[in-house]
Amino acid sequence: MLICKFKCKFSITRINMKEIGPTTQNIHETIFEEDLSYIIEEIANLIFKELNEGKEQVVIKRHVIDHINKISSQEIYNWLMNNQINSNSVYLFGYFNYHGIGTNINKQKAFELFQRAAELGNNIAQLDLSSMYIHGKDVDKDHNIAFELSKKLVEKENPNAMNRLGYCFEIGIGTDVDLQKAFEMYQKAANLGNMIAQCNLGLFYKNGRAVAQDYEKAFDLFKTSAEGGFSGGISMLGRCHYLGIGTSINKQKAFELYLKAASMGNYVAQYNLANMYVRGDYVEKDINRAIYWYKRSAEQGSQWAQLKLKSILKD
Repeated sequence: MLICKFKCKFSITRINMKEIGPTTQNIHETIFEEDLSYIIEEIANLIFKELNEGKEQVVIKRHVIDHINKISSQEIYNWLMNNQINSNSVYLFGYFNYHGIGTNINKQKAFELFQRAAELGNNIAQLDLSSMYIHGKDVDKDHNIAFELSKKLVEKENPNAMNRLGYCFEIGIGTDVDLQKAFEMYQKAANLGNMIAQCNLGLFYKNGRAVAQDYEKAFDLFKTSAEGGFSGGISMLGRCHYLGIGTSINKQKAFELYLKAASMGNYVAQYNLANMYVRGDYVEKDINRAIYWYKRSAEQGSQWAQLKLKSILKD
């Protein structure tokens, strides 16, 4: 993302109801416990499947909520709190805390639960932890742990981990930079259907990194990634249409793809869309819309958008 070199020790036990206060008392009147256990496993399998496909967290969260729409999310949360019986229930209890499903967001508690689930060998928890350790998101960065987690999961033929290990080799996270190994990892994950890896592999072909430059191959990979719904693939496909990379220039398609990816929260697409508005490039010039999209991109850390925004507002 050694299974984990974590220091915390713990045991998984059922929590005493008196210790946690009142929970949903009529849970057995609305759904059999066995059925709820089955739903918990379904949710865990859904998250694992979509992570390996390369779906983005916001999309996965929406699908999780849709999956439990017939049951109170708080009811499931309370059940999880009182039934820490296997690694999936531990992980999902963390997931609900991380995303604020059925409870308030508590990322520290979520991290601790992810650690526990990872120590029990839960692959989904290990994937989430590797990402957290790479980006320093809600936890101190630890590139060595991130690399080792990813490497172990690759041994289990995990596409998401293959893509992440490729990223480690590309950037030099927990290891030396090795573009050839990065290319191989991206290619393997892409062949297994991971949309993020397909986009990353497309970038290698577009820029001729560790492989001969091939615009048509890059275009096809971006198209496949976009068709799967990855905002990065959609954004890059828009770039191809805008510049004529592996296809003819088509600024209408570029605009439509930028808008789609921007609406999904992709900061690169937001920046490119703003550029089209500020120049009046294919669309009617609209400084207000340009400012809107520059702001959205800048809020996500785009330095180029921050500079553009500063320049426009100064004038």
